[in-house]
Amino acid sequence: MATNSDKWIRRYHPAPDAPTRLVCFPHAGGSASFYHPVSRALSPEIDVVAVQYPGRQDRRTEPLVSSIEELANLIVMELEPWADRPLTFFGHSMGASLAYEVALRLEARGTTLLGLFASGRRAPSRWRDERVHLAGEEELLAELRNLSGTGPAVLEDEEILRMILPAVRNDYRAAETYRPEPGRVGCPVVVMFGNEDPKVTEEEALSWAEHTTKEATFRLFDGGHFYLNSHAQQVIQEIRQFVAECGAVAAK
Repeated sequence: MATNSDKWIRRYHPAPDAPTRLVCFPHAGGSASFYHPVSRALSPEIDVVAVQYPGRQDRRTEPLVSSIEELANLIVMELEPWADRPLTFFGHSMGASLAYEVALRLEARGTTLLGLFASGRRAPSRWRDERVHLAGEEELLAELRNLSGTGPAVLEDEEILRMILPAVRNDYRAAETYRPEPGRVGCPVVVMFGNEDPKVTEEEALSWAEHTTKEATFRLFDGGHFYLNSHAQQVIQEIRQFVAECGAVAAK
């Protein structure tokens, strides 16, 4: 069994007696600590862990990984020891693409997921010609401000910005150059997105139905790309209800 000190997996509120586990995948430039409130809210009924990518926070000196596929290959090896109980994935933005790729790999290795939450991200098959990762620093900063996912204190601190921008640019490169092979996960998919999100249209979100052999459901929220910040309680309740229902079925 993996330990809490594992550099890839963060477990802020261990719930060893929980029957299921939620694995959270951060957005581009994000870190595992983004999901600390989710962990606090769902423990001890669900054991919540979050993935920490290389190149940020305490892993900032490690080489960045600029491919969704390569990152998924690394993460699946780290997650396998955590599959000792039913898993549900939650990924936001780039994290949704990554969660999907990790799910495909885990399923190929014999692990069946309870479900996959894809938040704020168009379906893998819906490609856009986006090149934010090639932009200058000011354009990249403008993108961060526009999406409202980075706190103003960070955006105004030049030293912190210099630390995080390489990871942000790297993750945008990974997300924008992602070209998935055709595939479907064998678990239900819950798609969540904001009605004012410039990164995903309703049509692009609905296309997630093409990437599962099970049911795809959709939840539309008021807000932009980081709608979940202002609808945190509702999102957490959706996760709680889904896991409870699917976990009960799996236990029969």
